[in-house]
Amino acid sequence: MKQNSLTRRLSAQLREKLGYILLFEIADPRLDLVTLTGVEVAQDRSFARIFVSCDGDRYEEVLEALDAARGRIRSLLARALDWRVTPELEFRIDRSTDEAERIARALENVPETLAVPKDEEGYPLAADDDDAAGADHDAADEGDEAGDGPSGAAFAAEEAPDA
Repeated sequence: MKQNSLTRRLSAQLREKLGYILLFEIADPRLDLVTLTGVEVAQDRSFARIFVSCDGDRYEEVLEALDAARGRIRSLLARALDWRVTPELEFRIDRSTDEAERIARALENVPETLAVPKDEEGYPLAADDDDAAGADHDAADEGDEAGDGPSGAAFAAEEAPDA
């Protein structure tokens, strides 16, 4: 719905009244821990869309309870509001909190490749040549112990010209 300053003010007023009604007037246990996250009111005040949030496994249960109590909520709103017309109510589940939780979980599980230091272009920085050479020597030494790598004499012959 198109929102302007008048409809935003009406939405805030309706949200306050609805919160009071759901908290103190409606005694349905299925509506425990339900949060009003948003209200949109049509410019002619004939229709209101109410967004609610709850636990992910209770969506259907909460919508059924709100649909069952819709007439009672509307009659209580008629008494609480000084509007000429009491709006028709449409309840919808606000899934933005689920999306926010999904994003937060994704940010907690950072892949190891993102933790590698990178240069300005985003490429991984090369390890120091000394460290890389030392790692190669260590790997070759481990292979000798297992008996499946190059022989120690051949490895020593390769190193002799460098030294």
